[in-house]
Amino acid sequence: MCLLAMAYCVHSNYPLIVAANRDEFFQRPSAAADFWSDHSDVLAGRDLQQGGTWMGVTRTGRFAALTNVRDPRAMRPTARSRGLIVAQFLLGNDAANRYLEELRPHADDYNGFNLLAGDADSLYFFNSRAERAEPLRPGIYGLSNHTLDTPWPKVTRAKASLEKALNHDEQELEAALFELLADRAHPDDDALPDTGVGLEKERWLSPVFIAAENYGTRCSTVLLAGSSATIFVERSFDNLGEVTQTRRFVL
Repeated sequence: MCLLAMAYCVHSNYPLIVAANRDEFFQRPSAAADFWSDHSDVLAGRDLQQGGTWMGVTRTGRFAALTNVRDPRAMRPTARSRGLIVAQFLLGNDAANRYLEELRPHADDYNGFNLLAGDADSLYFFNSRAERAEPLRPGIYGLSNHTLDTPWPKVTRAKASLEKALNHDEQELEAALFELLADRAHPDDDALPDTGVGLEKERWLSPVFIAAENYGTRCSTVLLAGSSATIFVERSFDNLGEVTQTRRFVL
């Protein structure tokens, strides 16, 4: 997951609203969102290379999502797959704060990451560099490949679009969130961060939706988690940025 905009305890019907894009190399094998055959309570996509996932929910109301921290100088090819962190939380029973406390001394086993984890009662943010769990207050948040609410242009743009989307009625909300995730606008060069990948890569990584031949937005996910029902919708894309399938689940 490389971009996530979230409204937490803001909407009257959906305490948790998430709009997220997963950016990844197209050659990396993965399965679209579904209930896992070996763990039927878990609804998530799946990385078929390492077995983890980038975002998911469970029938019991657990939620987790992860983004990588972009720092090419600190990348270790032998580090454990970060997708396992999300999978382990979804498969477990520990409260989020306890899970994150147990994760903290092992955070260096992975390359840099951000994790959101929680349930209907509480939601926490964990950054592997800060190595502490932060309970989130009600509000609108954005997350990409640095830390929570870092004002990169794509994060700022996504948060503003989410705030506008929340003004739509329920029938239009889902469409407005997918419109947010489809934004391919490029910011000016002087607004781009310097994450060590060079200006050319910063440019093509800068939109909310990334369309490139070998690497780009593989799927967009909208999550509307309410007290009576949770709606999970995923759109998958090819390397031309065209929709290949849409999967919708109501829990």
